[in-house]
Amino acid sequence: MDLFAKTEGEHNYTVAKEKGIYPYFHELRSGQDTVVDMEGIKTVMIGSNNYLGLTSNPEVIEAGVEALKKYGSGNSGSRFLNGTLDIHVKLEQELADFLHKEACVSFSTGFQTNLGIISAIAGRNDVILCDKENHASIYDGCRLSFAKLIRYEHSDMQDLEAKLKEVPSDKGILIVTDGVFSMGGDICKLPEIVALAKKYGARTMVDDSHGLGVLGEHGRGTAEHFGLEDQVDIYMGTFSKSLASLGGYMASTKKVVEYVKHTSRPYIFSASITPASVACARKALEILRNHPERVKALRDISNYMRQGLKNLGIKVIDGTTPIIPIYVYEDEKAFMACKLLLERGVYVNPTISPAVPVGQAILRTSYTATHTKEQMDYAMKQIKEVLDILHVC
Repeated sequence: MDLFAKTEGEHNYTVAKEKGIYPYFHELRSGQDTVVDMEGIKTVMIGSNNYLGLTSNPEVIEAGVEALKKYGSGNSGSRFLNGTLDIHVKLEQELADFLHKEACVSFSTGFQTNLGIISAIAGRNDVILCDKENHASIYDGCRLSFAKLIRYEHSDMQDLEAKLKEVPSDKGILIVTDGVFSMGGDICKLPEIVALAKKYGARTMVDDSHGLGVLGEHGRGTAEHFGLEDQVDIYMGTFSKSLASLGGYMASTKKVVEYVKHTSRPYIFSASITPASVACARKALEILRNHPERVKALRDISNYMRQGLKNLGIKVIDGTTPIIPIYVYEDEKAFMACKLLLERGVYVNPTISPAVPVGQAILRTSYTATHTKEQMDYAMKQIKEVLDILHVC
């Protein structure tokens, strides 16, 4: 059988292209902001993870420019050998201090961060308990670790405990969860997870990619939100969302961080984060630390949009984060809604099966601290009109 046979025939993306409703790989002709130029259309962007609105911040941009001038365009090697800059170390120290952890290590991408942490910490004699709705990078990290993977029902603490009870006492146990789940926007049940971890001798890891800059009075994330900052063993997060850059990090004890730095293959054998990306992340972190009012602004604009959608009779997945999914149910209607909204100058993300159950397709919308109420009012009006055209109720 030809290896490439699978590329032939009908696929959901080929069908969508034939119908003229293909929703992916749209070209931006401007920087990421609340309003963008998308293929020549002035578009209200409610589909990015630019939570604090810092990708267009002049201070962040200038920090990246200065680093590019000083250090060049790249590092030409891994952190393990020739690719460690002084600003890598400073960023890690600043993050560890901000997150109230002993140490921190940075990775070149967020996806690589989960691969690198989990594959180093867990091994063949260990068991990983994983929420069914965790990010794909967590699942791939689990596979790379060769540990036994056990999935528990989404945020179902009874199911988690039942599965913990079945783990032999001679196994190392890691419970890993998203802090804020990237599709539904709901928050993990961290107090219960921490309590179960203590009860069964497990360690905890929280992927706070969508929690940093979003949750907590100071934006430190899910653990701060629940007052459990000293109870989570490993924090994972990314720079590509609230910190307006590219890369990821792990924060934990010095011993755990040192172990990962010396055993993680995805870390050791990858080139280090480029200088400009490091500098942008540092400046964004400085702004977050000095201006926690941005976190409140994000919360306020998200609540305004959520309540406005409800007032229009639009069915959304309820929550408190800037991720607001809107039900459209059918995959093809999700694609069509995205097409019609873009034509009207509003960008949203389609989420279809298998990312969600069949018949539960959503439009994933997400918001930015610098969005205005006028932009939200415009987006709401267009969403309502498009859903009415498609007979979504």
